[in-house]
Amino acid sequence: MSIPYHQLGQSCYNNSMRNHEYLQSRLDSIITNFFPEIDNSRITIIFGRRARTRLGSIKQPKSLESSVVTINGIFADESIPTEIIDATIAHELCHYIHGFSSSLPQLLSHPHRGGVVNTEIRNRGLGHILDFQTRWLKTSWPSIVKSHFPNIVRRRRRIRFVLFR
Repeated sequence: MSIPYHQLGQSCYNNSMRNHEYLQSRLDSIITNFFPEIDNSRITIIFGRRARTRLGSIKQPKSLESSVVTINGIFADESIPTEIIDATIAHELCHYIHGFSSSLPQLLSHPHRGGVVNTEIRNRGLGHILDFQTRWLKTSWPSIVKSHFPNIVRRRRRIRFVLFR
């Protein structure tokens, strides 16, 4: 039986230390409490590069038996709520159990068709962090992206000729 999300312990690592150990402790906690059928030793988690639109990804390199979950590098910032990191990890674990980037049989032809990932997250008792993530991405994420990518300038097309008849 899994324990409610709000009762999960924060890890033995200080919250201000967003490093590999912190990510690994979050992954282990989520697997233990919500994805018990997954073998922890088959998944590695790392911070990746900073990105505006991608929160996380999962890949299984051909040379490795294990899968690698990559989390947006912006999430190393302590101002990002832990729930966002946990929701992203849970999302990637859903892909893993559905057979995408894992050695498990692939259950679906498309990873997001019909909202299957969100349904899986809700069925496992993590619906509240999914709701939190949805609200947070709409309200807070745009300003965080602006602060991390301040010099994004949209290219404007210059019209050289205008012919009137």
